[in-house]
Amino acid sequence: MRCELITHSKWRTSIAAALATLALVVLPAAPAHATYGPDQTVYVQLNATGTGQNLALLQGVVAFDDGNQRYRYTLSLCWQSGAYPQPSFLIVVNGSTTQSPVYTGMSSAPGCQFVYNYYSDTNFGGTVQNVRFDVTAGWFGNMGQYMMRTRSSGTYDNPYN
Repeated sequence: MRCELITHSKWRTSIAAALATLALVVLPAAPAHATYGPDQTVYVQLNATGTGQNLALLQGVVAFDDGNQRYRYTLSLCWQSGAYPQPSFLIVVNGSTTQSPVYTGMSSAPGCQFVYNYYSDTNFGGTVQNVRFDVTAGWFGNMGQYMMRTRSSGTYDNPYN
């Protein structure tokens, strides 16, 4: 009868192999990443009532994931010369839940005092049926009165529900 002594390195290798096998059985697989549908073009030009003076231009893209709980956007808000103060926008999810956009920095473009950039890959935490973008800006009218206006984009529907 032959007896073999197990060395420390063989012992460690055997334990490591057993733990790796156990991990494959016990640990759940990593969640799948969301697959996004096609980009939908966002374009909202907000003008002053009466004069038609350009106030703000929101443009970019929005897309929805196939799991129905995420959406992402890449948008730029151009502050045009007629607006005071800086224009803004909100994201309206499913017609009622309002979310603030995620600011990512500034850039420049012809016809804009400033361009504010926004990007987010948002987990809504529930079913996203649609989104819309509400752009708001103010201006001084011909008689010096301060006026304000909001213009909504169309509704961007989630193609997965």
